[in-house]
Amino acid sequence: MGMRDMGSMKIDQGKNQEREDQAMMRDIFDLMDQHGHEQVVFCRHRPTGLKAIIAIHNTTLGPALGGCRMIPYSSTDEALEDVLRLSKGMTYKCGLADADFGGGKMVIIGDPRTDKTPELFRAVGRFVEGLNGRFLTGTDMGTYAEDFVHAAKESKAIVGLPKEHGGSGDTSIPTAFGVLQGMKATAKYLWGSPELRGRKVAVQGVGKVGYRLVELLVAEGARVVIADINEERCMELAEKYGDNVELTGVDTIHRVECDIFAPCARGGVVNDETIDQLRCLAIVGSANNQLEETRHGDYLHEKGILYAPDYLVNAGGLIQVADEVEGYEEKRVLAKTKAIYDMLLAIYERSHAENIATSRAADQLVMERIEKVADLRRILLGFHLSERGR
Repeated sequence: MGMRDMGSMKIDQGKNQEREDQAMMRDIFDLMDQHGHEQVVFCRHRPTGLKAIIAIHNTTLGPALGGCRMIPYSSTDEALEDVLRLSKGMTYKCGLADADFGGGKMVIIGDPRTDKTPELFRAVGRFVEGLNGRFLTGTDMGTYAEDFVHAAKESKAIVGLPKEHGGSGDTSIPTAFGVLQGMKATAKYLWGSPELRGRKVAVQGVGKVGYRLVELLVAEGARVVIADINEERCMELAEKYGDNVELTGVDTIHRVECDIFAPCARGGVVNDETIDQLRCLAIVGSANNQLEETRHGDYLHEKGILYAPDYLVNAGGLIQVADEVEGYEEKRVLAKTKAIYDMLLAIYERSHAENIATSRAADQLVMERIEKVADLRRILLGFHLSERGR
């Protein structure tokens, strides 16, 4: 092959790469349009191994707020899809929780058991700080408050820190409490009483939130069936609570005949494969994006399975960190989290009155609030005369 041919080959390869890069950008923009996102940021720091994506969905209500999760995603596409879905869910969560924040999320591609270092989270802090207050973040699946002590050295936009570091503490506590309020509201709607004693609840996932939820349910007198890939945590709960806790497999937990199914692990548990296998009367859990697609909410409605929109019932942690930004007050957080009970009942009533899925009823309430706030913010607050002409 001559030099000219080699040169032509390199030019062709360069053009092909350029076309592939352009196609990728079009795909990302198409995804942003599909979900309604404002901004997506890819973050790379090779010395620490950091590969992360930040997605900001909607800032109409205020700066984007959402946790940072760390998962060994199988591909960048999988991580991107997850962060887009999660950040959109945060917009809706903030809207129903009456928090003046928008929706955002950050995902780190990596194994939380082996890839964490203080320097990696300091790099996280640098990237977050570079957004100049447009995005605030803290703990999520695979990350802990202690991880963000390192990130907070580089950024003021870190929330949910341990109390000894000036934060509000463990967000799994209000999150589990909020899910419990959702279950009580569901019991009130279905059976006329918020009492959970004697009710059978199947909890999928006993991580930070699921573990605490099981403890709360046992205290309420419920019968609990649990499953998790971490068998040690399951055994720990079974030994702790004896006959009140029953074990089953991660592949069968959604098929358990029960009053309430509580997904508390990863999202997408209600999908084409599982939806006809469900043997519950209601779904109330802490996992984000439990419906793989919007139509699955419609199908649950048709099947007569009452679905508590996840972004409402798992909002307790959000309520806590949002309150932390203004100056944390535990009693205020408790009162706002308790209000999940009344909000969920209102969603159930709207769903019944309009004969629509509860997920659609919740979405309507969120969009109504966003539209009202957007209209209010058309009113100019004014400016100091000293700023004129800048």
